[in-house]
Amino acid sequence: MGDNVTLWDILLYGHPVCVTWKQEVEGSVFHLACVFFILGYMGGSGFFGLLYVYIFLGLGFLCSSVWAWLDACAADVFSWNFTLLVICVVQIIHLAYQLRSVTFSQDFQELYGTLFQPLGISLTTFKKIVHCCDSEVVTLEQDHCYAMECKTPIEKLSLLLSGRIRVTVDGEFLHYIYPYQFLDSPEWDSLRPSEEGTFQVTLTAETDCRYVAWRRKKLYLLFAKNRYVSKLFSLLIGNDIAQKLYSLNDKVFARDGFRYDIRLPSFYHVAVTDTGKSQSQGTPNISLSQNLIN
Repeated sequence: MGDNVTLWDILLYGHPVCVTWKQEVEGSVFHLACVFFILGYMGGSGFFGLLYVYIFLGLGFLCSSVWAWLDACAADVFSWNFTLLVICVVQIIHLAYQLRSVTFSQDFQELYGTLFQPLGISLTTFKKIVHCCDSEVVTLEQDHCYAMECKTPIEKLSLLLSGRIRVTVDGEFLHYIYPYQFLDSPEWDSLRPSEEGTFQVTLTAETDCRYVAWRRKKLYLLFAKNRYVSKLFSLLIGNDIAQKLYSLNDKVFARDGFRYDIRLPSFYHVAVTDTGKSQSQGTPNISLSQNLIN
C-alpha cells in the first residue's frame, strides 16, 4: 500500500496536520504587510502603474521582513522577504531612471499634455514620435509662407504649436489653422507613401509661429516599425481633416457656382470631371456639391 502513494498524497498528507491553532493573532506589522500587498496588487499598467505596484509590494516585503525577524524569528522567512524587498527596490530605481530619462522641452511637454496624454499615449511611445522629428521645433516668422500653391512639394507632416496660419487659394481665404492642428493633413492623406505631389493652397503665417515637422520617409518608417503609432496618426489626421472641413468659412467656387474644398484633390478631380460631363450634357451637377456642403 505504501508503494502506491502518489505525489498528491505526499503533498496533502506528507506533513503533520495542525491539531491546535494559535489563539493569539499575529502582530500589527504582519497585518500591515498584508494591507500593503492588497494595495500593491490593485495597481495598473504603464510606468506610473508599475511604480505604484513595486512601491507597495516593497513596503509589504519590508513589513514581512521585520515581522519574520522580530516576531516569527524565522531566518528563512526573513531571507525570502528581504530578497524580494531588494528586487522591488531595484525595480523602483530602474523605473525612476527611465521616467527621468523621458524628458522633453516645454513645447513638447505642452504638446503631450494637450494632444497625446488625453488619448492615453505613454511617454515611451511619445518619445519615439518626438525622436522621429529629431526633437526640433521650427519657427515661421509673420507673413512668411509655409507652402505655396502648386510650387511647394508635399514631403513632410507638420503640427502647429503656436501662432496662426492663413490658408488661401488663388488669393481667396479658406480658413485658419490654430495651435495643435496639422498644417498639411489633407495633403498628407491625399497621397500614398510612394506618390509625390504639391500643395494646392498657400499657407501663410499671420503671426510668428512655431511648429514641429516629421519627414515623410522617416515617419513612414516609424509606422512600419510600430503599428500602434501608425493607427494613432491615422486617427489624429482623420480628426484634423474633419475639423478643417467643418470650420471652413468660405469655399472655393467653380465657375458654375458649385462649391468644393480644393485641399482634397480626390474630391477636386471628381468635381471637375463631373462638372465637365454635366455641362456637356446640359444638366447641372448638384449632388457632389450638396454632399460636400453637408
